[in-house]
Amino acid sequence: MDFGEAVKMLKAGKRVSRAGWNGKGMWLALQVPDEHSKMGHPYAYMKGVDGKFFPWNPNNLDVFAEDWGEVC
Repeated sequence: MDFGEAVKMLKAGKRVSRAGWNGKGMWLALQVPDEHSKMGHPYAYMKGVDGKFFPWNPNNLDVFAEDWGEVC
């Protein structure tokens, strides 16, 4: 799937990843703030290969890639 479809999946509460990423077990999810959150807008975050989470921003390779898929 392409990046636009991956974003739609994130908005639907799914996790996504790219086949082209080097690390195993990496995926993205969407964090939507609630009334207790310090953040005011939704943002994507990644689970890295070390199991830790961090905010994520796409690069050109990610935006134009067509190897996105849902993580079950």
